[in-house]
Amino acid sequence: MKHALITGASRGLGLALARSLAADGWALTLTARGEEDLHCAAFDLDTSAGVTAIAGDVADPAHRARLAEAVPRLDLLVNNASRLGAVPLPPLAGYPLDDLRDLFETNVIAPLALIQATLPALRARGGAVLNISSDAAVEPYEGWGGYGATKAALDQISNVLAVEEPGITVWWVDPGEMRTRMLADAVGAEEAAAAPEPETVASALLRLIAARPAGGRFTRDTLE
Repeated sequence: MKHALITGASRGLGLALARSLAADGWALTLTARGEEDLHCAAFDLDTSAGVTAIAGDVADPAHRARLAEAVPRLDLLVNNASRLGAVPLPPLAGYPLDDLRDLFETNVIAPLALIQATLPALRARGGAVLNISSDAAVEPYEGWGGYGATKAALDQISNVLAVEEPGITVWWVDPGEMRTRMLADAVGAEEAAAAPEPETVASALLRLIAARPAGGRFTRDTLE
């Protein structure tokens, strides 16, 4: 039985991927900040392999330690939890620096720290890390400088980790726009409603995980 740990799993892409993996027979450990939403999501999953829900903030070292302790056997770590940062999206010239520091803490430091904490389990199983990136990591969208900078940093962490840890596989994936609360917060509910559902991306990620290609950066288009 394969075991995955998914952050940001109470809604959006994290939940959609959890559903896909559960249907494929994976055991899951799920985490997100909202305890009620997380436990409702876990309860609704259709799986016989087992689901554990551990609410908390991945930016909290104590919570990361609890997660690592909960997954002594781990085949897949999905770093999906992310924050958008200051809204309305501000230009870099006026970006609140305290908000930017918090954004890096959640979007960059926390994923790396969780990778560090779970590496022994991943190495033992020849597992994989899937880091969720963004096209904002490589494209100069106005207002997206803070968020994009964190995703660019996560991309490079993934890139180097793939070289330094040949015993595991590291993927970093730009899923494109999805109909999520985060996108609605950024661009408005009407524009976000026109984006594809997260389930379309989750199915592509499931194919990636099953095919197990060499580590690297992928986009939704390259996965379809």
